[in-house]
Amino acid sequence: MNLWLILSVNSVTLGGLLFLLSAGFSLIFGLMRIPNLTHGSMFMLGAYLGVTFIAAGFGFWLAALMAGLGVALFGAVIERFVLRRLVGAELAQVLVTLGLSFMVADVCLMQWGGDPIAVETPAMLRGATSVFGLAFPIYRLAIILIATVIAAALWLLLDRTRLGAMIRAAVDDPAMARVVGIRVSRLFTIVFALGAGLAGFAGVIGGPILSVYPGLDQDMLPLALVVVILGGTGRLLGSLVGSFVVGFLYNFGQALFPELAYVVLFLPMLIVLVVRPQGLFGRAVL
Repeated sequence: MNLWLILSVNSVTLGGLLFLLSAGFSLIFGLMRIPNLTHGSMFMLGAYLGVTFIAAGFGFWLAALMAGLGVALFGAVIERFVLRRLVGAELAQVLVTLGLSFMVADVCLMQWGGDPIAVETPAMLRGATSVFGLAFPIYRLAIILIATVIAAALWLLLDRTRLGAMIRAAVDDPAMARVVGIRVSRLFTIVFALGAGLAGFAGVIGGPILSVYPGLDQDMLPLALVVVILGGTGRLLGSLVGSFVVGFLYNFGQALFPELAYVVLFLPMLIVLVVRPQGLFGRAVL
C-alpha cells in the first residue's frame, strides 16, 4: 500500500472518530450556546472506562457501549446540576467546563496512572482485507462503517422524529421554541448526554489506534473545535464534512509538512472565521 493510500485511509478513519466526537459537540454548542471544553475529557474518560471494562472481562463492544452510557450519565449530571445554573453566563461556562476538564484529567491520572495503555483490536477485526486488489486494515474500515451508521442514525433522529424536530427548532430559535411549549431544558440534558455518550464511545473504539494516555483529551479537543468552526454549530452535515476535512488536513499535514502541521490544520479555520464566521454549513445570525 503506497503512502498516499495509507494516509487517505488513516485520514478517513480519523474523520470517522472526529465525527463521533464533534457531532454531539456541535449540537451542544448550537443548542445550548455552551463552549463545552470538557468534551475532550469525555473522549478520554470513555477510553479509560472502556479499558477498565475490558480488563474486567467484558467484550470490546460491550465495554464500548457501557463506557458510552457511563459518560452519557456523567454528562447529564454535569448539565443538570452545574451548567443549567450558568445559563447566559458565557465566561462562567468556559471557566467551569475548563476546570471540569482539568479535574477529569487529574482523576484519570490518579486512577489509571501516567503510562499509555494499549487497547487490543477485537479479534475478528484484526488483519487486513483486499478491496479492489488493495489491502486495507479491517478495523479501520470498521470504524468508517460505524461512523457512517451513526451518522445515518443521527440524521434520522434529527430529520424524521418529533424529538429531532424539537432539537432543530431549539437550535434555530430557543426563545420561540419555549413559547410553543417545547421543554428546552429537557432537550439540553438529552443533547448533552447524547454528545457525551458519543464522545465516550468514540474514545473506546479509537483506543486500538490512538491508545489511551494522559493528555488524550487535550489532543482531541482542538480537532473537535476546528471541526465545529469549519462545519457550523448545530449542523450534522457540517460536522460530517468538517470531520473528514480535518482528518485529511491533520494526517497529510503531519506527514508532508511536519514543521507546519498545525499551520495546515488551523489556517483553514482562520480563513473560515474571517470569510464566513457561521461556518460552511451554519446559518448566519440575523
